[in-house]
Amino acid sequence: MHSNTFDTIVIGAGSAGCVVAARLAQAGNSVALVEAGQSDVGQADMLDLSRWKNLVGTQHDYNYEIAPQPRSNSDFNHTRGKMLGGTSSINTCVAFITPDHDLSHWVSLGASGWSPQECAPAFAKLRETVHFEQSERNNAFHTDVIAAAQQVGLAQQVFNAPAPSGNGIGWLDFNKKGTQRQSASVAYLHPLTQWGERLTVLTNTQATQLLFASNGTASGVRTNKGELFAKQGVVLACGAFATPKLLLLSGIGPQADLDAHGIPVRLDLAGVGKHLLDHPESGLAWETVSQIPQVDLNNMGLAFFANTPTGSTAPAVMGHIGTAVFDGHTTPKGYPSAANGFTININVARARSEGTVRLRSADPSAAPHIDFQYFTDPYDEETLLAGMEFARRLVQQAPLQRWVKRELFPGSAITTREQLSRYARQVSGTVYHPAGTCKMGAADDASAVVDSKLRVQGIPNLRIADASIFPSMVGVNPNITCMMIGERCAEFILADTRH
Repeated sequence: MHSNTFDTIVIGAGSAGCVVAARLAQAGNSVALVEAGQSDVGQADMLDLSRWKNLVGTQHDYNYEIAPQPRSNSDFNHTRGKMLGGTSSINTCVAFITPDHDLSHWVSLGASGWSPQECAPAFAKLRETVHFEQSERNNAFHTDVIAAAQQVGLAQQVFNAPAPSGNGIGWLDFNKKGTQRQSASVAYLHPLTQWGERLTVLTNTQATQLLFASNGTASGVRTNKGELFAKQGVVLACGAFATPKLLLLSGIGPQADLDAHGIPVRLDLAGVGKHLLDHPESGLAWETVSQIPQVDLNNMGLAFFANTPTGSTAPAVMGHIGTAVFDGHTTPKGYPSAANGFTININVARARSEGTVRLRSADPSAAPHIDFQYFTDPYDEETLLAGMEFARRLVQQAPLQRWVKRELFPGSAITTREQLSRYARQVSGTVYHPAGTCKMGAADDASAVVDSKLRVQGIPNLRIADASIFPSMVGVNPNITCMMIGERCAEFILADTRH
């Protein structure tokens, strides 16, 4: 075997890519794992969860600019991890198993074989590999938050319990061990010395174009360090921004987008780079009469789900409750802050606005053009507004009022629904959950990029395993969903090779 030839090439060592590479190598395949960033081995900023903020905006963060947003705040970049583990090495490690509702919805959208029952074995394998820990509970403030939540109709629940989660409040799970994050790289790849010749991890290696055989099958990848070849297939696991970018650079995507940059069309695939989804959010914060005890590594121990506005079949909003004033989007807009306080970040759990990822140029080093089109679907604005009103009602309850000195933002001057909606969008941000840009769907769905076995339409040995394949947004933090997709992708590949 040549040193640049492998059974399978996995491009992108993020949340799903690490999983695919590890499972294939464990089964005896020779695998190349291609990663543009550096290794996380021995890197305390990447491994210690409490130091995650040290990475944001550094060379380990793609820090993607987004297009100006007519209906929301545009003054922020999108953090994406550029290292082994990808964004699972830079996130806050909030860990949620995908709700049954979302997987069932995927099936209804054409993703046959992705029901809760059919995904359960992959989650079981994941739970044997990735360590979950619950947030600390010895905090008087959190106790009062739960009591207040119960007064506004939210029962306490255990997240990730076998019963599907609906409305309620609970302690967050984190994929961590003590202060050490259980990123996809830590949980699945470490120690790297265990793999021998089965797994070749190529860091600081940027994929620039996919390679194809004369019969149209995927045969490898061109990188900044030369070409790599695959005997069986290629897996794209670069995330919701970089996966469609690499497809477009390789001539796979909407013909008009390729023609605009003079890229020869290999496969006119309308859905590449379309259907960009996210969890838009906005925050409210209160100054407290005294300091809140800090017991969690990332100032976040509780979350709630609420069916507000009423009528949706699954919780419409998710609230993350932070024991600090998260003022990154509000201070630049002139809102006050405080040393002691708490924040409730409301996100639209299943947002419906859709954006696009397109090329800026045919230069592989250029960042893609990312346009989320936040709040262009009226549902998202209405849901966010209802969630903000719910958060205020929660804090008005007696158990929390004993902590409150004043509402910092939006503040007591914001009283009408119109004012609150304008504020919410003015200071809005994101939970950094881009998805959907190479969505999975049925064979007759012209907007689908991959089938239910994650194969790119028309190229059976090219698969995608990352959040770009989401047919619709999941109502929770999606990192564990991405690892599950990695588990399933490896299963599909191994089933093919057995046949």
